[in-house]
Amino acid sequence: MRTEWMNQEAPVRPEGGLSRRGFMKAGAALGSGLVLGFVIPSAGRFARAAGAVPAPSAPNAFLHIAPDNTVTVMVNRLEFGQGVHTALPMLMAEELDADWSQVRGELAPAGDAFKDPLMGMQMTGGSGSVAHSFTQYREIGARARAMLVAAAAQKWNVQPAQCRTANGVVFGPAGQKASYGELADAAMAQPVPATVTLKDPKDFRFIGKPMKRIDARAKSSGRQQFGLDFKPENCKVALVARPPVFGAKVTRFDAAKAMAINGVRAVVEVPTDRGGRGVAVIADGYWPAKQGRDALAIDWDTSAVGKVDTAKQMQEYAALAKTPGTVAKKADISPLASAPKKISAVYEFPYLAHAPMEPLNCVVELRADHCTVWAGTQFQTQDQAAVAATAGLKPEQVTVNTMMAGGGFGRRAVPTSDYIVEAVGVAKAWRAAGHSEPVKVMWSREDDIKGGYYRPAYVHRADIGLDAKGNIVAWDHAIVGQSIISGTPFEPFMVKNGVDATSVEGMGEPYAVPLNLTVHNTKANVPVLWWRSVGSTHTAFVMETLIDEAAHLANMDPVAYRKKLMGPEHKRHLAALDLAVAKSGYGKKALPKGHAWGVALHESFNSVVAYVVEASLDKGAPKLHRVTAGVHCNLAVNPLTVEAQVQGAALMALGTTLPGAAITLKDGVVQQQNFNDYRVARMNEMPHVGVFIVPSAEPPTGMGEPGLPPLAPAFANALYRLTGKRLRKLPFDLTAA
Repeated sequence: MRTEWMNQEAPVRPEGGLSRRGFMKAGAALGSGLVLGFVIPSAGRFARAAGAVPAPSAPNAFLHIAPDNTVTVMVNRLEFGQGVHTALPMLMAEELDADWSQVRGELAPAGDAFKDPLMGMQMTGGSGSVAHSFTQYREIGARARAMLVAAAAQKWNVQPAQCRTANGVVFGPAGQKASYGELADAAMAQPVPATVTLKDPKDFRFIGKPMKRIDARAKSSGRQQFGLDFKPENCKVALVARPPVFGAKVTRFDAAKAMAINGVRAVVEVPTDRGGRGVAVIADGYWPAKQGRDALAIDWDTSAVGKVDTAKQMQEYAALAKTPGTVAKKADISPLASAPKKISAVYEFPYLAHAPMEPLNCVVELRADHCTVWAGTQFQTQDQAAVAATAGLKPEQVTVNTMMAGGGFGRRAVPTSDYIVEAVGVAKAWRAAGHSEPVKVMWSREDDIKGGYYRPAYVHRADIGLDAKGNIVAWDHAIVGQSIISGTPFEPFMVKNGVDATSVEGMGEPYAVPLNLTVHNTKANVPVLWWRSVGSTHTAFVMETLIDEAAHLANMDPVAYRKKLMGPEHKRHLAALDLAVAKSGYGKKALPKGHAWGVALHESFNSVVAYVVEASLDKGAPKLHRVTAGVHCNLAVNPLTVEAQVQGAALMALGTTLPGAAITLKDGVVQQQNFNDYRVARMNEMPHVGVFIVPSAEPPTGMGEPGLPPLAPAFANALYRLTGKRLRKLPFDLTAA
C-alpha cells in the first residue's frame, strides 16, 4: 500500500497560489472571518486544446470560517445527485480538522478560481469531480488550518508546533484553547503557507468514512431549492414552441388565441438550437404560458433540414458496418477464415434520452450592461462565454449562478449551451419588446423527451475466430454511429486520426484479445451528447456478452475465462471481480429453480465495477432479482456516496433493457413524448443491489458513471442461461433473439 501521495509537501505554484493582496480582497468581499481561495491556471488541458487561454480573474474564496464557527465550503461543481455537495467539503474539513456539524456547502458561481484543475474549465462531468479536486480541496483546508494555528500561536506567544487542532478548536501547550471562529479574523493577517503536509490515511477522521449527505435533510423534507423552484421577484415564465424537426424554422404564426389567455404578456419569435426558430409565450406563470403555447397556430418550414427515420437508419448502419472504416486498433485478422469456432454478431443500440427528474430550466435577468443567469449547469465556463456572446456582452459582464439540479446525466453539459442560449434569446426578445423583468424559461417533460441531445444510436458488427481450445485468435469489429465530440471544443484532444475516442472507449479492455477495430462516425440531423458513462453504454454490453459467448464456446466458466484473458497485470479488475463473486455466492450457492447467474465487469473513468446478478423469467418477461457489485475506485472518499451511485446507475442501466426504452424518429420527428411511451425503470423493478468496495488508499477515481455499463450485459448473460438466446440489442426483445 502506498501512502506517500497522502503525506506529500504541497508547494504553492505561482499561477495557482493566492497572493497576499488577492487574499485580502477575497476576505473584504465576504466580510469578517477567514477566507481562502486560489486561482486555477487557465492553461489547463481544455484551455490549451481550445487555443484560448483567458486571463485569470481575482480569486474567489473556497472557504469561509465565520465568527460563529460556521465553515462554508464553496463547491466548484454542480450537485445533481452525485454527492459532491458532501464529498468536497469532507476533503477540506479533513485537513482543516473542522467540526463536521458546523460544515456547510454552497454551490459556486462561474469563476476562474473554480475551474477543474485538470480540464482548465469549470465543469461537472466525466466522473471527475472528487478525483480531480482531491488534492486541491485538501490543500486549501491544510493551509487554512496552518493559518489558524499561526494566529493562535501568536496570540499565546508560543510556537505553532506547540499547538494542535481538533473539531474546530486550536489547543495551546498550557491548556489554552480558541475556536476557529474566534481566530478567523486574526488568521486573515497570517501569510498563506508556501507548503503544507497533508494527512496520512491512518489519521483520517472523515475521508473513507460513511458520511450522511449535508443536503439530505433539506432534500428529503422538500426544503431544498432547485433551479425549477427558483423565481425572483417580478419574474415571468416562458415556454417555447420548438420546431418538430431539429433546425426547422417558423413560416408564420398566429398569436391571437394565445394573447387572449389571462396572464399571457407576450408572444415572440426566438432562435432555437441548431439554427432553428421557435415561438416563446411569456406569461405571469407556468400554466398561462402553457395554455398560451397550446393555443398557438404555427406553420413550420422543414424543407431545408434532414429528416431521420431510425428504422431506415439502423439498416444503413448495418450495411455500413460491413465496409472498411477508420482504423482505431489494428490487428491481424487472417486467422479468422480458418478458425474452427466462430462468432458473428450484429448489435443495435437506439437513441436514448437523458430524462432527468428535473426538466431543463433557466432564469435570465438581462440588462444593458449585465446579464445574470440562474441554472443547474454542468458547464459554467462554457455557458458564461455563450451567454456573453448571445447577449453581446463580455464574459465578465455575465454572472452564472449554479443552482441545485435534479439530475442531468450529461444533459446539462451541452457544448452549444442550447437551453441557456435559448433562454437568453427569449430574454433579449422580451427586453426588445420594452420589458425589464427577469424571465424563467421552463421545459415540460414533453419538451425534455422531444428536445434533443440524445445518446447516439449505434450498430456494432463483430466477427470472432476461436481455436479448438477456445482461445480467441482473431477479432474483426466495426462500430457505426454519430460522434458526440466532433465539432465541440473537446475535438482537438478527443478525436485522434479521425476516431472519436468516446465511440470506441472500452473496446477490447481489459482482455488480451487480437482486436481489429474500425469506426464509422456518421452525420444525422439528430443532436447527440454524452449520456451517463458515455461510450461505455454500448461498448461494455458488446464486449461482455461476446466474452461470455466465447467462454461458452470454450466450455469454460465465464468467471474463469475472464480471469484467463485478463492476466495478473489487471489487479484492480481481478479484485473487483473476485469480490463480487465472493459476496454473491456465485458457484457455491444454489439458486432457486428457474433462476440463473450472469456476470460482467467493465472499467470506465478509471474505476472498475464487476456485477454478479441473479435473474429469472416471470411469465416470459426478464426479471432481475439480485445484483452484487464489486467496486474498485481506489480510496472511497464517502462509501455511502459510492453505494448510492452504484445503486442508481444499476437502476438506470436496468431501464435501458426494458421494452420502450428507445427514442425513435420518423420523418425527422421524435415519436416519444413522456414516460408513458419512453420507458424508465420504476421502483417496483428495482432489484436488491449489494455494493462492496475493494479497500485501497490510492487516490480516488470516478464513481458517478462506472456502475452503469456492466449491468445490462450481466443481465443478458443470465438470460442466455435461461433461454439459450443471445441478446444482440437494447432494449431486450426475447422474441427477436
